[in-house]
Amino acid sequence: MADFYQSSLITTLHRLGKPNIERLESELELYSMVTPVALVLPALYSDVRGEAMAGIVEELKKARFIREIVLALGPATDDEFERVKEFLSVLPQEVHVIHNNGKRIKEIYRMLEEAGIGAGQDGKGRSAWLAYGFVIARGKCDVIALHDCDILTYNLDMLARLCYPVVNPSLDYVFCKGYYARVTNKLHGRVTRLFVTPLVRALSKIIGSNTFLEFIDSFRYPLAGEFCMITELARVNRIPWDWGLEVGVLAEVYRNYSPKRVCQVDIAENYEHKHQPLSADDPATGLTKMSIDIAKSLFRTLASEGIVFSDGFSKTLVATYQKLAEDTLIRYEGDAAINGLEFDRHEEAMAVEAFTNGITVAADTIRENPLGAPLIPNWNRVISAIPGILERLRNAVEEDNR
Repeated sequence: MADFYQSSLITTLHRLGKPNIERLESELELYSMVTPVALVLPALYSDVRGEAMAGIVEELKKARFIREIVLALGPATDDEFERVKEFLSVLPQEVHVIHNNGKRIKEIYRMLEEAGIGAGQDGKGRSAWLAYGFVIARGKCDVIALHDCDILTYNLDMLARLCYPVVNPSLDYVFCKGYYARVTNKLHGRVTRLFVTPLVRALSKIIGSNTFLEFIDSFRYPLAGEFCMITELARVNRIPWDWGLEVGVLAEVYRNYSPKRVCQVDIAENYEHKHQPLSADDPATGLTKMSIDIAKSLFRTLASEGIVFSDGFSKTLVATYQKLAEDTLIRYEGDAAINGLEFDRHEEAMAVEAFTNGITVAADTIRENPLGAPLIPNWNRVISAIPGILERLRNAVEEDNR
């Protein structure tokens, strides 16, 4: 349902009426002649072989405003890498697959370690970061878009709306975040609904006015995996390698650019992809692990601004969060009821309990080490530390793709 609501810090670009995708694509084709676009796809081999990816490829065949596509393939064998290349060979754009487990890319990681530059552990963050470096090394695109490869409801309109605010020269945005509803027969997006939003608002209650927290709270779906940015931003942003990736990216955008040059766009009426289990009893997996990593990312940013996570602060935060999360749960119960959706109050309450424990774990970690897990350094630092690294990366990927 269309609305006109604007948050206080960033611009919201709404879906008003029935979109004219033909007009949007036509304008994007024109703009992309001057401002070429690269699409980065972080993916596991299981994603590529999954149901969603076949539909994504069919839609991307029509994306004439995309110059190149870079798929950063997670752990995979050489045979799987070759099958992914063959699968994507039907696309008309320039396509490169980064073989993270290949010997050439492993040599790149070895060079980074020798130079004292940690690229983090295997995961979406590291894959995306390496793909950005490759796009920078190629030097052919001024804009980078990224989205996941498990989107069952994918269509070209999503990608066009995501890219348009950054590619359109009249709008002057450097970063655009997608947002959407995640609804089937029930409400999804528990980590955003029941964790991130109540946590950010609980922090605001305790700390008081804080522009960073206001910035995060301005996003309707801060954990959305879809965004678009100018390539220069990929040079200066550090990247978390864990589940704190999306919030960490927003923190870096906040650090490096004015919120006036940041926007969010409604890219889909509904969005469906795979769902993670809660894993309430195992803080190393599932949504519980995700909540801990996200909280650590938020706390690390606040610690860098001088917020002290004392034992008393942490206990107050847990109590404040729990009350806000329980109130939020009641709001969503009403939302589900009026729309005839299933709503399991016990399941939602269990999620709040798991997330509450996650806050405690994250706060304890930050008290012991306020810097937390190191971010992957930005590409400007890497280029300075290892002259010629971009050429080596470009050659490694291009050799793998011959």
